[in-house]
Amino acid sequence: MSMHEQARLRRIKSEFQKQFGHLPQYIVRAPGRVNLIGEHTDYNRGFVLPAAIDRDFIIAASVASGEKITVWSNNYEEKDSFTLTNIQASREYHWSNYLRGVVSTWQAQHKSAIAFNAVTDGNIPQGAGLSSSAAYEVAVATLLDQMCNTALSAKEIALLAQKSENDFVGVQCGIMDQFVSLSGKHGAAVLLDCKNLTTETIPLDLERYDLALVITNSGISRNLTASDYNQRKEECNTGLELLIKIIKRENIKSLRDIPSAEFIKYQHFLPLALRRRCLHVVEENDRVLKAAQALVANDVTKFGELMNESHASLRDNFEVSLKEIDLLVSRTQAHPGVLGSRLTGAGFGGCTVSLMNSSSVGSYINRVLPQYAEATGITAQVYIAKVSDGASIIERPMAATGGELAQVPAL
Repeated sequence: MSMHEQARLRRIKSEFQKQFGHLPQYIVRAPGRVNLIGEHTDYNRGFVLPAAIDRDFIIAASVASGEKITVWSNNYEEKDSFTLTNIQASREYHWSNYLRGVVSTWQAQHKSAIAFNAVTDGNIPQGAGLSSSAAYEVAVATLLDQMCNTALSAKEIALLAQKSENDFVGVQCGIMDQFVSLSGKHGAAVLLDCKNLTTETIPLDLERYDLALVITNSGISRNLTASDYNQRKEECNTGLELLIKIIKRENIKSLRDIPSAEFIKYQHFLPLALRRRCLHVVEENDRVLKAAQALVANDVTKFGELMNESHASLRDNFEVSLKEIDLLVSRTQAHPGVLGSRLTGAGFGGCTVSLMNSSSVGSYINRVLPQYAEATGITAQVYIAKVSDGASIIERPMAATGGELAQVPAL
């Protein structure tokens, strides 16, 4: 643990003691993620290739008596309370709804929950497409798993967190964000099959090739509950229903089950908008598998080309990019030493992810970002990502005494 991370933990513990009069029993972290390639394929039961990053969400907590949960947010400097017997979405404290949703879903699934006091602290940019909400949900679910001693699997925690966002928050997200927040590996990407929920570790040895994974926040925040995200999911479902009627093959359950060649054969039966949406998903699944193969074969040039193709499809077929994002991506792709660049996340704002030579990072920051600011009036922010492990329990009560705190390995 770095000195910076240690200092952050001390601040969180100090705030907990200030709010509740004693030190926390549990400290849990869950990372955000960057999706390298495979956008809008997760809820279509396809393939994605994300990596957990070294930005995370931390919860410090202690069990409380009664039925009341009280949480202080370091990020918003606000405190919220609610009871286990009446969990409703908060109109005043929107940041609390992710926690409320996980507790509500937990209670419904396990027929019990536990009261606690908590302090939350996140350093993942919000509304940037780096899954700050999924990290929040996974951290809460992991905390409840520890407090209730249920020993859920990573798959069970991910599904619970996803359900809470679908049903309580109202965003019809897929499983990718929650799953990689739990199963991320240092120095590796995670090839996730969203149909079978199986994973394969794909090497992402940036140091070997002297490469940098650069995340650029466009400065355009997005709000998925108010965006076209749910509409895009519905368009995919409608296109799938039409294709099932046209192709008449019994084993088609999702767009993932339709090979590119077969889709091209029947695509003209679909209205133009639905055709473009489905074409993106079908071809993006192919790109993800090719990208994983390229990394395994140490072909980083090919990987970058696939990133560029992915962005073009998100822009033209899925129509989730914006003119500012397109400008940032095109300027980045043209910069010397850049292998590939694309929109990452659901779109409608947020971040780009770029793979470039480490020696190009400085000139990228000094040249491309000022060009972007001059053209748009927006100041973008750059973050050099380190690939991280998934969720972990930093501290918890020792079983023998129930008192002192002990460090434990990552999940």
